[in-house]
Amino acid sequence: MKFFDAAMVETAMDYRGLVGALRDGFRSNVVTPVRHHHTISLPDQTDATMLLMPSWQDTKATGTSKGGYVGIKMVTVYPDNETRLQKPSILGTYLLLDAESGEIRALMDGPTLTVWRTACASALAADYLARSDSSSLAMIGTGALSSHLIRAHASVRPIKKVTIWGRNQEKASALADRLADLALDVTITNDRQKAVSEADIVSCATMSSTPLVEGAWLKPGAHLDLVGAYRPDMRESDDEAVAKSRVYVDTLAGATKEGGDITQPLATGVLALDDIRGDLFGLCRDKCSARWGAEEVTLFKSVGTALEDLAAAKYVYEKLGQG
Repeated sequence: MKFFDAAMVETAMDYRGLVGALRDGFRSNVVTPVRHHHTISLPDQTDATMLLMPSWQDTKATGTSKGGYVGIKMVTVYPDNETRLQKPSILGTYLLLDAESGEIRALMDGPTLTVWRTACASALAADYLARSDSSSLAMIGTGALSSHLIRAHASVRPIKKVTIWGRNQEKASALADRLADLALDVTITNDRQKAVSEADIVSCATMSSTPLVEGAWLKPGAHLDLVGAYRPDMRESDDEAVAKSRVYVDTLAGATKEGGDITQPLATGVLALDDIRGDLFGLCRDKCSARWGAEEVTLFKSVGTALEDLAAAKYVYEKLGQG
């Protein structure tokens, strides 16, 4: 068994390469049960969440289990960690197994794998849904995922300008500093409305329970990428943003049950199931339409899927060597 720590996973990763690996994953035959989602009640802080995300290659479809993988990610989300303990809110481990024998092949750092696959899944969606000439991006949120989202989007679209909005100015400045190696015009703003209204791509990665992006702010042709708000009681966009957009999700099974940006509009009738134009399976397999025109507003909601973790773990394992 090999152990790949955070630094080793980082070394193996490449944004364009992982976007391609995810595209291949959504085109392949992979079993992806809806993730197990458990609430951990805590008396002295916000409730925590445990997520168990299994996935495996469908050997019946391929005709052989040789060369295949089974994987499972265990993640804990403790929302108050950063303020209480100065530790990451999201922690976890990924276990990669041999599909033929069940033997453990590798143990990997879960948070690093997660931020990379999450960001690249958004970039994969943007490759179908964002205008090809998208050059400006508004980043709403300043957490660990934010820099990866910016870099991932910049790997599939000609991003030149990035505007960062966050509640904490120090974190916003630190995020800007982390982007210093990129040839981008990076600015920090307190004016969220202006940042959103001027952006070709708006990417959100927060734990907000109330909308941060209003549909009235989105300009014609904008693409809205919603990555945070992973529970039904959380939300990053308002009803107007949903109503004026062509809506896509990473997986129908997950997004229609978990993320508030989809579950809340479904519950109130603002959005119908038939209004969801497709998911990453459909986009990658050319089974649903993507962007129709330059003025159209598109919305992509991501809640994560175990398929993405398996594709990313396979990418790392095979790139770093199996010997």
